[in-house]
Amino acid sequence: MRARAHPGGIVDLSVGTPVDPTPAVVQAALARGADSPGYPLTAGTPALRTAVVDWFARRLGVTGLDPAAVLPTIGSKELVAWLPTLLGLGAGDRVVVPELAYPSYAVGAVVAGAEVVVSDSLLALGPGPVALVWVNSPGNPTGRVLPAPHLAKVVAWARERGAIVVSDECYIELPWTASPVSVLHPDVSGGSHEGLLAVHSLSKRSNLAGYRGAFVAGDGALVGELLGVRKHLGMLVPGPVQTAMVAALDDDAHVEEQRARYGVRRERLLAAFEGAGFDVDHSEAGLYLWASRSPGGGREDCWASVAWLAERGILVAPGSFYGAQGRTHVRIALTVTDERVEAAVTRLAP
Repeated sequence: MRARAHPGGIVDLSVGTPVDPTPAVVQAALARGADSPGYPLTAGTPALRTAVVDWFARRLGVTGLDPAAVLPTIGSKELVAWLPTLLGLGAGDRVVVPELAYPSYAVGAVVAGAEVVVSDSLLALGPGPVALVWVNSPGNPTGRVLPAPHLAKVVAWARERGAIVVSDECYIELPWTASPVSVLHPDVSGGSHEGLLAVHSLSKRSNLAGYRGAFVAGDGALVGELLGVRKHLGMLVPGPVQTAMVAALDDDAHVEEQRARYGVRRERLLAAFEGAGFDVDHSEAGLYLWASRSPGGGREDCWASVAWLAERGILVAPGSFYGAQGRTHVRIALTVTDERVEAAVTRLAP
C-alpha cells in the first residue's frame, strides 16, 4: 500500500511477469493453429518435439536427445509442482531443494507426501536415500549460474545413489556475466541423459507467459513415465499453443531482441540500486538482481529494505520468501517497462 501511494505511481519490481509484446511470428503461428477441433496430443506434435530437439542442439549444445524424450507441459510451474507426484514419490522419499529457491520445489514434494530436505551441499546430507534432487541454474531468486563441473558432480553423486536430478533451466537464454549450461549438455551428463530431466519455459525468453508453453526433456524412460500418467490426468497443452511453441523455438531473432531489452533495463537498474547503497550479489543471468543494503555497516533485514524502497514507490520481493538465507536480500525484477525503469532510476538518485 505504501508503494502504491506514491504520487508517481508504483514501480512494481516484485514479480517476474513479462510486459513486452508477444513476438509477431508467434502470434501468427497461434492464429494458423486456431482451427483445432480435435484433442491435442499429450506427447506433443512431432513438429514440436523436433523443434525442441533442434533448439537444444542449436542453442545449448545438447546432442543425442531423442524426440520421444520430450514432453510439452502447461507452463513450467505446473510441472514443477506436480513432478514428485507424477513420478510416484511419496512417504519415505526425500526431495532435495536449494537453500534459496522457488517455493514450488518444496510445495510439490509436500503435495506428494515426500520429505523436503533443504541443502546446497549434497555431501552434508544425513544418512538415507534421496529420490530427487532439484537444481536451478540460472537461479531464481539469485541469478546464480552453476558451472558445468559443479553440475557434473551433482549428476555423479545422484547416479551413485539412484536419485533423479531435475534441472530448472527456464532462464538459460538470458546470460549476462556467466554462461549457463544445461544438465543435458555432455560436459555435465557425460553423454547420457539417464536419470536427468531438464525443465524449460518459453514464458520469459518469448514473452509467452499467457500461452503456458513449456516442456521437459531428458531421460526417455522418465519422460515416458510422465507421459503415461499425464494422459490419464488430461494434462494437455492446447494444439494452437503447440503450433506457437514451434514458431518460438525456431526463431532466435526475437530472443536476442528481447534479451537486448532486458540488458538495457538491467544496466540502468543495477547502476541505480548500487548508487543508492545496495550491494548486488550473483545476478549473473536471468531476470533478477539479488541485492542487499547495509546502512549501518551490517546487512539489514529484507523487510527493512522493502520498506525503504516502498517509501520511494518501489516494490520488490523480500528475500525471505525464498528461504531463510534470503533474509538480508531483496529480489528486483527486470520485467517492467522502460518508463517504469526510468521512474525507479529517478527515485533512487541521491
